[in-house]
Amino acid sequence: MAQLIDGKAISQTIRGELTEEVARMKTAGITPKLAVVQVGEDPASTIYVRNKKRACEQIGIDYLTYNLAEETSEQELLDLINQLNRREDVHGILVQLPLPKQINEKDIILAISPDKDVDGFHPVNMGRLATGEDGFVSCTPAGVIELLKYSGVEIDGKSCTVVGRSNNVGKPAALLMLRENATVTICHSHTKDLKEKCKTADILICAIGKPKFINHEYIKKGAVVIDIGIHRLEGKKLCGDVDREDVMDLVSMITPVPGGVGPMTVTMLMANCVKAAKRLTGYKG
Repeated sequence: MAQLIDGKAISQTIRGELTEEVARMKTAGITPKLAVVQVGEDPASTIYVRNKKRACEQIGIDYLTYNLAEETSEQELLDLINQLNRREDVHGILVQLPLPKQINEKDIILAISPDKDVDGFHPVNMGRLATGEDGFVSCTPAGVIELLKYSGVEIDGKSCTVVGRSNNVGKPAALLMLRENATVTICHSHTKDLKEKCKTADILICAIGKPKFINHEYIKKGAVVIDIGIHRLEGKKLCGDVDREDVMDLVSMITPVPGGVGPMTVTMLMANCVKAAKRLTGYKG
């Protein structure tokens, strides 16, 4: 029977380590601080922001929250970001997406200082990842790597297929696996023979955005499967991109949905915020 990768447990382990690190930083007079900006009252965004506040409180990270009106102009948001960029006591800046239609998301991402871009969305940080330099990595793919490592999965030399090529998930996941010395194949909507390419993978990372799309026909026996997708079916039941029940007899390990990759995303945001505070203050502890 396949082993379920417990993202909740691994997330809590990492948060415990971060809590200890933040406590040491505070003894040196440094407290990491995250600024979270939400424009409008999108219900899902409100939940995400609340979860980030709770994580900050659990770990000991200070936070500022800015709840701006739905009709806020792009210039008003840019002015706020510029203020936060200049504040020495703010180490991380997060603008919750999506934004109202009058605001261009690309302009906002570009406005955030790359050294405070704890979401890892800025092109400078994407470039740093691609060239092997130290920067901030998008939180979901960063969480995938930690799930694999904490679960004892050997990455070096393994064949990995990433299904999905989005800028925030698929591409950075592929680059991270390359950094760990995996041999990586990236698949997408134009890929020919998708099933055959997936069946070569020792590690299959699914971020295709289609509920239960990946079934046993895509799986190599003994593969490790990371399911990044999350979808709400009728009756409010959640599922991922993988038909988990259909593949359980083939895979060696798999992330559940919910409770797999999801809990890691906010935790890796906290890790990025701590990293930003250390870099910006020169803390070496």
